[in-house]
Amino acid sequence: MKLLAKFNLILLVVFGAAGFGISHLAYNFLVSNARREVLDEAKLMMASAKSVRDYTANDLSPLLQQLPKHRVRFLPETIPFYGSTTTFNDLRKNYPSYTYKEAALNPTNLEDRASDWESDIIHNLRDHPSEQEASGVRETPTGSSLFLARPIKITQDCLECHSTPSAAPRAMLAVYGSANGFGWKKDEIVGAQIISIPMSVPVAIADDAYHRLLVYLVLTMILAIIALDAAVFWFVIHPLRVVSETADRVSRGEKNVPPIVVKGRDEIATVAASFNRMYVSVAKALKMLEED
Repeated sequence: MKLLAKFNLILLVVFGAAGFGISHLAYNFLVSNARREVLDEAKLMMASAKSVRDYTANDLSPLLQQLPKHRVRFLPETIPFYGSTTTFNDLRKNYPSYTYKEAALNPTNLEDRASDWESDIIHNLRDHPSEQEASGVRETPTGSSLFLARPIKITQDCLECHSTPSAAPRAMLAVYGSANGFGWKKDEIVGAQIISIPMSVPVAIADDAYHRLLVYLVLTMILAIIALDAAVFWFVIHPLRVVSETADRVSRGEKNVPPIVVKGRDEIATVAASFNRMYVSVAKALKMLEED
C-alpha cells in the first residue's frame, strides 16, 4: 500500500470516529434545542390564550351580561374558556400539530372534563400550588407527546356563576343544567390550560438540522482530506520521488547527475542534503578507482 493510501486510511478512521461522536452529541443537542423551541412557541400561545381569557372575564363578559337577550339565551362568549379555545382553534390553522384544552375536574360543559392524564396534571398542580407551569413527555397511542400546562385558579368573578346553582344565570342552567360546574372555591385550582404537541414536531426540526449538519461535516471532511493529500504530496511524496529517481540514475551508473535541490530545513530537506553528500562521496570514490 502506498504512503498516500495509508495516510488517507488513517484520516478516514480518525474522521469517521470523530464524526460519529460529534454527530451523536449534536443530534441530542438538536433534539433538546428543538424541544425547547417548541415549548417556547407553546408558552407564547399559552400567554395569548390567557390574555383572551382575561379580556373576556374583565371586559367582554360584563358588557354581554347586560344585554337583554343574555337573560333568556345563554351567550357562550361570556365564558373565558370559550374565548380562549375559539381563538386557539383559529391559531391552529398555522399550527395544526398543536392542540389546546382548558381541562377541568368539574366543568360546566362536560366537553371540558379532564381525561385521566389531564386529571393527573391538575392534581399535581394542586399539590404544588407554587408551581406556575408543568411540562413533560407522555406516551400516547400515536406516539410520544410533549405537553405544557398552567393552572386555572378561581377568582371572585368566577364564583358569580360557579358557587351554587342558585347563583348561576338561568340561561346558563338551561343549557348546561345544575349538576356540574358548581361548588368552586376562591383561589382553588379547578383545571389547567394544556397545550399538547406530538414529539414528531421537535424531532422533525432536529432531523432537518441534523441532516444539514451531516452534509456540512461530510463536505468538510472531503475538503480536509483533499487539502491534506495535496500537502502530503507536495511536501513529502514529491521530494521523496525526486530522491528516489536520482538514486536510481546513480545506481545505473549515470554520470553528471545534478544534485538534488534542497529547500527548507525540514526532515525531507535533511534527507536530500544527506543524499547529496553521499552522492559526492560515491562519485569521488568511483573517480579514484578509475584513475587507479
